[in-house]
Amino acid sequence: MKLFSAVSTMKIFHFTRKFYINQSNHLLSLFAILASMKITMKPVASPGAIETVARLAEEIWNEHYVPIIGQEQVDYMVAKYQSVPAISNQIENESYIYFLIFAEAKVVGYVGMQIREQELFLSKYYVHRSQRGKGYGKQALDFIRQYARERGLKGISLTVNKFNSNSIAAYEKMGFLNLGPTVADIGNGFIMDDYKMRLPLN
Repeated sequence: MKLFSAVSTMKIFHFTRKFYINQSNHLLSLFAILASMKITMKPVASPGAIETVARLAEEIWNEHYVPIIGQEQVDYMVAKYQSVPAISNQIENESYIYFLIFAEAKVVGYVGMQIREQELFLSKYYVHRSQRGKGYGKQALDFIRQYARERGLKGISLTVNKFNSNSIAAYEKMGFLNLGPTVADIGNGFIMDDYKMRLPLN
């Protein structure tokens, strides 16, 4: 009877060990699949692409910024900076470059940037809420960093709202340095109360 119990216990042990090994292998395979998901950065030039950016901007800004700056200011800023006419004017007349971020043939975010002397100003850098946590933002930054280096630029700069603590922490984790506060009057009684951040390029 004791022998039977020992054998049974050994079988259970091997079964349990095999189960956990299989589960671990499954998780490792899943992580490998997620890690291998690559983004594609597509330049925004056509009216259709500009409309896609504007739709995405309206959704992301309302989701992310209303708790920080309020609905009225979000509505004003989206109309002023991220509407179809505003984006079109930035591309045509202000030397802005926009890219849509694609993953698995699906738009997951966008970036907007402008070369300013020896810096790349990262004006817009957004991933849709449903697609965050998958590494797409980091891959987009890798693309942006390479874009700046290929043009001989010395750094990447951006501004972020002082109360946008999650984004500030994310930028610092990516290597951005906080250069201090900056305030800009954007009209209609609104201001942008931000920090300026910079990522040096070696």
